[in-house]
Amino acid sequence: MIRFDQVGKRYANGHIGLHELSFQVEAGEFLFITGHSGAGKSTLLRLLLAMERPSTGKVLLAGQDLSTITTAEIPFLRRQIGVVFQNHKLLFDRSVFDNVALPLRILGLSRQEIAERVDAALARVSLRDRAKDFPNDLSTGQQQRVGIARAVVHEPALLLADEPTGNLDPRLAAEIMGVFEDINALGTTVLVASHDLALIARMRHRMLTLQRGRLIGDGAAE
Repeated sequence: MIRFDQVGKRYANGHIGLHELSFQVEAGEFLFITGHSGAGKSTLLRLLLAMERPSTGKVLLAGQDLSTITTAEIPFLRRQIGVVFQNHKLLFDRSVFDNVALPLRILGLSRQEIAERVDAALARVSLRDRAKDFPNDLSTGQQQRVGIARAVVHEPALLLADEPTGNLDPRLAAEIMGVFEDINALGTTVLVASHDLALIARMRHRMLTLQRGRLIGDGAAE
């Protein structure tokens, strides 16, 4: 699914985001990316979304070389990817249904297909009965679940999450991670960037550890 081959990222100001990074991720895998602030976690995710280009090396997603992807190809790439942010970025003047439906409307799907897919996505995160509510009617954890539903409603092959539990207490954080595991169990490849080592250790999935842009660990969390 994913291959980084000696990937380096140097910014215009001279800062090195990643240094000779190499790893592979199989389809259907659940992977954590961890490291202190500035370790390169967000740079890695931005490369997968083609928001950044590598300075050296190759990034491949499902066989496509993102090092040479054209601007016109990027929207098609991103249809394969769902993204969950630390700040869920919901639209508070729209209902839960409309927030989740937004990616499908952009894709031009029919009303019926949108209704069916939104219903299925909300069912995945246990919010089927809150479709008509607005984000302000929900708890912080429920708002994050809406963000997850929006990220998976178009049935992406890959789900990226950037510090998705950073604003949540430990109980809610564990709950959200459980949602990611449920999504992964259905075949979606899941990459979660997180600095919450205690939570990661309890989940016992593979973990990549970055330090100043270098890969210093790759194995099951303990």
